[in-house]
Amino acid sequence: MSETNSALPRQVADAYVDELIALDPITGTFLGVKESSGRLPDTSPAGQEALAELARTTLARLEEAERRPGADSDIERRCARLLRERLTAELAVHDADEGLRAVSNIHSPVHSVREVFTITPTETDEDWAAVAERLRAVPAALRGYRESLALGLERKLYAGPRPTRTFVEQLTEWSDTNGQGRGWFQDFAAAGPESLRGELDEAGRAATAAIVELRDWMRDVYAPTIEGTPDTVGRERYARFSRYFNGTDLDLDEAYAYGWSEFHRLLAEMKKEAEKVLPGAETPWVALAHLDTHGAHIEGVDEVRTWLQGLMDEAIDALDGTHFELAERVRRVESRIAPPGGAAAPYYTPPSADFSRPGRTWLPTMGQTRFPAYDLVSTWYHEGVPGHHLQLAQWAHVAENLSRYQATVGIVSANAEGWALYAERLMDELGFLTDPERRLGYLDAQMMRAVRVIIDIGMHLELDIPADSPFHPGERWTPELAEEFFGAHSSRPRDFVASELIRYLSMPGQAIGYKLGERAWLLGRENARKRHGDAFDAKAWHMAALSQGSLGLDDLVDELSQL
Repeated sequence: MSETNSALPRQVADAYVDELIALDPITGTFLGVKESSGRLPDTSPAGQEALAELARTTLARLEEAERRPGADSDIERRCARLLRERLTAELAVHDADEGLRAVSNIHSPVHSVREVFTITPTETDEDWAAVAERLRAVPAALRGYRESLALGLERKLYAGPRPTRTFVEQLTEWSDTNGQGRGWFQDFAAAGPESLRGELDEAGRAATAAIVELRDWMRDVYAPTIEGTPDTVGRERYARFSRYFNGTDLDLDEAYAYGWSEFHRLLAEMKKEAEKVLPGAETPWVALAHLDTHGAHIEGVDEVRTWLQGLMDEAIDALDGTHFELAERVRRVESRIAPPGGAAAPYYTPPSADFSRPGRTWLPTMGQTRFPAYDLVSTWYHEGVPGHHLQLAQWAHVAENLSRYQATVGIVSANAEGWALYAERLMDELGFLTDPERRLGYLDAQMMRAVRVIIDIGMHLELDIPADSPFHPGERWTPELAEEFFGAHSSRPRDFVASELIRYLSMPGQAIGYKLGERAWLLGRENARKRHGDAFDAKAWHMAALSQGSLGLDDLVDELSQL
């Protein structure tokens, strides 16, 4: 305790990480802590309150630390700025009891429990013994989650009916992934060694039974109780979540207007590029539909994984030494195929703190075996290189110069997603997207992020559609209109659009961070360029920007502008 009481902000932040890992071994596994491999967190109301109490205690320690000599240095100040903002935002969400209605198709305690197995070490018999122990912990974790939702029902704090129905469907798939009466956890356990076969099979069956039990309760008790309640959250709850995901108190009406301005700009640019792909196409999405059949494709699941790996390897070779300076361990990134039963969007998992587990991109195939190239190139610049992987792996690489907190659990979603969207734009600026197919695909991906701002804010706040909109001008947003608008202005298939809408309904304020985060990165770069004039060094700026750890959007612009 004496060390904590005499600590500077970075020491307080790292002490918080240590105590967090003790409460949340899923975080421990993401950080590469081997001792976490056999455990799962307490997802009950008591477990949630324990995390909140840790946040409160840490904020008190931070206040003390900031009074100590040396706390005003740039590196300590930046860490303190992040720690206070993050813990305050997390407590606001907790104190509003949002954890008692956390139902989603992508972001819930159950999704975290399942996903952590995909990054749990499985190289040795000892590793698999820990996996068996973690599998045996699944029923308790799911019971704790159910206890939280049941308390939410008592307090009339309800999740949305649409996300709930989707979640029930996911639980059904996880309980029988291939129609053979075997659940996802059983399939995972089947890859273990024969020496632990009986133990793993028993634990896998128990985990599957817990999934079935939760599914039945969600379907038979939870869903009927909440039926007819709103899927949207309203302005007050939206503002709270927006602060959590973006690290700042946004002017939501200004952000909504910005989304529309980007929509109109991108639509004009897409029309020009579509003319190169399919002259005379009625809309850019007609040209993109043409590419679905006649454009460049990758055939086969194994083949697309290999192709995506090659795309990232090529980007690293082209960018390292010219626009970035990459450490050897940062250069390593793996392409993976996502396990079935998750959301439709690709995603990235960062390396462990010691890089024993590399950063990985994950492609959900959604049953497909044929993949249009135009839809993948800028997405992998986003998820892999120079997007999420370069930022999050660089944070891990320089963690000793920051704090473990800044490099890992203190991540602000809009900072990371904004960098990844900036990375797509950077590759366009650098001339990597001269092929009309790939560039139209990039613009389509940019358009999706502008549409996200429009419909996420619009439907949750029930705003009016502007008079100059090509879609239902003057009407008020609903989830039904949002889904129709998204489908009409995206090349994504119907199941992807449906999955995305559920994501926005169950994670309000997160999806807007891509475009608003990109705007913050661009503004910070422009301010730095003006400050340095002809002496501005983009490579040096990129590496300094990627080495400062996470920040909320307002703080991000301030810091980037000074680099």
